[in-house]
Amino acid sequence: MSVGIIMLVHTSFNRAAEVARHWSNNGCPVVIHVDKNVKNQDYNDFVESLAGYDQIQFSTRKRCEWGTWSIVEATLIAAEKLLKTNPEVRHVFLASGSCLPLRPVSELRHYLAARPRVDFIESATTQDVSWTVDGLDAERFTLRFPFSWKRQRFLFDRYVRLQRKVRFKRRIPAGLVPHMGSQWWCLTRQTLTALLEDPERATYDAYFRKVWIPDESYFQTLTRLYSTNIESRSLTLSKFDFQGKPHIFYDDHLQLLRRSDCFVARKIWPRADRLYEAFLDENPNEGSRAEPNPGKINQLFSKAVERRTKGRPGLFMQSRFPNRSWENGVTSGPYTVFQGFSDLFEDFEGWLARSTGTRVHGHLFAQERVEFEGRQENYLGALSDAALLRDYNPQAFLTNLIWNSRGERQSFQFSPRDNQKIVELLARDANAQILVITGAWAVPLFYSNANFSEIRVAAARQQKLEGDFVELLRKSYSKARFRIWSMADFVQLPMEPLQGIIDDIGPRGQRRLTEAPKMVDLEGFGQFLQNLKNQGMHPHLVGDFRSDEENDASRRKQRKPYLVK
Repeated sequence: MSVGIIMLVHTSFNRAAEVARHWSNNGCPVVIHVDKNVKNQDYNDFVESLAGYDQIQFSTRKRCEWGTWSIVEATLIAAEKLLKTNPEVRHVFLASGSCLPLRPVSELRHYLAARPRVDFIESATTQDVSWTVDGLDAERFTLRFPFSWKRQRFLFDRYVRLQRKVRFKRRIPAGLVPHMGSQWWCLTRQTLTALLEDPERATYDAYFRKVWIPDESYFQTLTRLYSTNIESRSLTLSKFDFQGKPHIFYDDHLQLLRRSDCFVARKIWPRADRLYEAFLDENPNEGSRAEPNPGKINQLFSKAVERRTKGRPGLFMQSRFPNRSWENGVTSGPYTVFQGFSDLFEDFEGWLARSTGTRVHGHLFAQERVEFEGRQENYLGALSDAALLRDYNPQAFLTNLIWNSRGERQSFQFSPRDNQKIVELLARDANAQILVITGAWAVPLFYSNANFSEIRVAAARQQKLEGDFVELLRKSYSKARFRIWSMADFVQLPMEPLQGIIDDIGPRGQRRLTEAPKMVDLEGFGQFLQNLKNQGMHPHLVGDFRSDEENDASRRKQRKPYLVK
């Protein structure tokens, strides 16, 4: 019993010749179809390189194009020649020029000899497959596709829309149930000759000429009419990504390919010298009778697809820059944003760093410069403190900072005075912890000693920006964890929220606070707020902050404690 090989070749002729010689040297007759798009000189050189191998033949050349009938036609012509000139062949194996045998040919021969009436072809109905894209699953059999999807995309799309609009539907030949599957099959001589010699073949061929990607449906459908025993799987290892493009195997996939126990794999990189040397060895270690099992490596491919489509959390690069909300995590780790704390407390950064042992930055998005920890000019990952560079892409600046310092929690200050282009990212980032003391922006204005008219304008602007930020955090789609206090409430009882903050971001087992940050002197601040109100600017985000006169009156009304005997 012999196995015949059909090879469809259009590129990498030196590798295709190497594989063809390997098949021939191991007793397999080979018929090669070379795409007519290949230059005559390249074709002649290829034929010359295989001169002297009597078992290697070339079939009539056809101009092939992806997704069209020409690939099926080339396969049929090669199959007819192979069966006619090699009566001893009992199975026909379809391969491409980029396919590589992974196991000794003798093992393939023994495997097929033990299954003389079994056809190996992936064949499933359109309802059972999940790899079709663009909605063309059942429609590929009921619409007409006279235009090339690659060369005539405009006409292809418009013609499909027109057929859908007029509700055009082709009639499927009687007795056919459309099936789909991998192009790479291994059929018995009985099944293949029945297909080639069927009196209705002309009808079937005419129908499939206008089917989209017929090489994935012609044999898969017609085999169901003739075969007595189909195993709906391919003996060729071929993996595809989420876009339907084939995975390419390189030298570092050597052990992966061996683990699959498949007989043939595609697509092999033409320069994968190590793979070709390892698998085309003329003296292989025989003896394996393992069942082909690509499922052994499916989990690895699934992880690869997930990594390619989602990437690592918080890592963005030119080769994988996802659309908004497609990213696998906006940033790579948790961080904390403090708004209003550095305005209300003196040296808040230093106190927080001492209390938590974490990295505490100043205002990373300040208008003048980036305030890294210790006011460094450059930070991890060659991040510069230049505001101009940061503002070119503030979102990328933050994600880079968190990625470059992953494993170490970062904290930074924020305020309405800073660049606000980052607030949308902060709100939708599940890694962000945002703590806001609303109205604390008024403290720097209180100490600014500027013209009051300028203070009032700045206060109105900053209050609006802070209000927008708070409203954004409270949106239903916001993913950030946040806590908000008004300044009036926070000043009344500052230790409780401070202790909660330390417990949250500090090391586990942290003791109770022994050192509190020093609050700025707020004497006269209440009157300052009243002056803003008098000028028509109502600082409502500050909260119910009493004026100095109200505080004095409250203290005078307090009754002295007395002892009851």
